[in-house]
Amino acid sequence: MRMRKKPNLDLRMEQCADFLIQNPKEYRGRWRTLKPDAKEVRLELGCGKGRFTAETARQNPQALYIAVERVPDAMIVAMERVRDLGLNNVYFIDGDAAQLRDYFAPDEVDLLYINFCDPWPSSHHARRRLTHENFLVLYRGILREGGEIHFKTDNKPLFEYSLFQFPKAGYELSQVTRNLHECGIQGVMTDYEEKFHSIGTPINRCVGTKLAMDPEPEFKPIPGPDRSRRIPREAEEQDTPKESDKED
Repeated sequence: MRMRKKPNLDLRMEQCADFLIQNPKEYRGRWRTLKPDAKEVRLELGCGKGRFTAETARQNPQALYIAVERVPDAMIVAMERVRDLGLNNVYFIDGDAAQLRDYFAPDEVDLLYINFCDPWPSSHHARRRLTHENFLVLYRGILREGGEIHFKTDNKPLFEYSLFQFPKAGYELSQVTRNLHECGIQGVMTDYEEKFHSIGTPINRCVGTKLAMDPEPEFKPIPGPDRSRRIPREAEEQDTPKESDKED
């Protein structure tokens, strides 16, 4: 189900304009100027309606958060959440993961979140998965050595696939779990995560840490944004989870 159109979207976007980076390429190599006292830069791909973004940033005021989202009707909810919490350490990009090296300089990002991305279940679309080896190599170009990728998904086939991709791209795996909340809620949930956890869907999670590699693996440029592709699942409107929603 697609995200519902938000009323007065243009006006609401204007009211939250201070949080939106219109020209992210201009900040390449100087993101910390937005928060000079930031101890680290954290990047989230596909933040959806921003529950995870806003709450995680609130709990970590020493970090600068950059959230990427391509669905305006989701992004406005996220920006309003950040505004209403009075946060000054979160900014948003209407951009595409394939262009991250245009937005960020080498070693500029300390931590990257990938939460509930589109699983692209068809093998023909494997290269579009945000945890495909080539995407993981792309992230190496902006993550510092020792930087981490935190990955969560409810999709078991995608998770098992990803566990093979991380080492191929030069990441050490840790904190691998196939039922994150088995013994109680762990960390901040996304809206999507809470809904599916509530109906008993196990949440998978792992951490990939960037290791030094010599030579660096070759990154193969990814075609530019395809606005017709399926939106990230975290940006979907899912008021009533169904069995068909879980089986990707």
